[in-house]
Amino acid sequence: MLCGRGALIHFQNSKKTMLSSILPNDLSVAFALDSACIAGRPMVERRLSDLRGCFADQAAYEADLAVANPLLYAVTAVEPASGDGQLHYGLGILYPGKIGEEYYLTKGHYHLHRAAAEIYVGLRGQGMMLLEDEASGESRLVELRQNCCVYVPGHTAHRTINTGPDPLVYLGIYPSNAGHDYGAIASRNFRKIVLEHDGKPFLTNR
Repeated sequence: MLCGRGALIHFQNSKKTMLSSILPNDLSVAFALDSACIAGRPMVERRLSDLRGCFADQAAYEADLAVANPLLYAVTAVEPASGDGQLHYGLGILYPGKIGEEYYLTKGHYHLHRAAAEIYVGLRGQGMMLLEDEASGESRLVELRQNCCVYVPGHTAHRTINTGPDPLVYLGIYPSNAGHDYGAIASRNFRKIVLEHDGKPFLTNR
């Protein structure tokens, strides 16, 4: 155990090591709002064919897929550092559209580290987030739009939904050890779905 001047030097060296280990282009990142691209970083793309089983109206899904396989959303992850207290974030873009009466959406996920929470920041467009508590199954529909933040508690599945006419662009900020668990949702899906009803989003049972 270090104390006094030795502890201070150790603390200063630890801080220096952490900062020096982060690449300069991870400390400050520029992005394009219209495309949600970050120069020099790969985007993970999800097309309609990647979301089989996510939409409630399977007949409408298969009919649309037979005509085209559009890009539904893309995410670029930025992971400056890992370890206790560090953060990662993802820049996402979700395009407008519907399958039947159900809006375009992301696959949705839990965090592998279930206690990890997340903050979503709306940058452009209009949408919603569907939240589902893992223990109770309680569902909540929360607005995600430009200049709006959404808090996702731990132990909560979350799915992003574009309810507007334009691309929905957002940031998701989460602990570096959060991880992503898509399998738990893929095996049973969310209990609720969001449909368009009289021109507005409507939460109903699957």
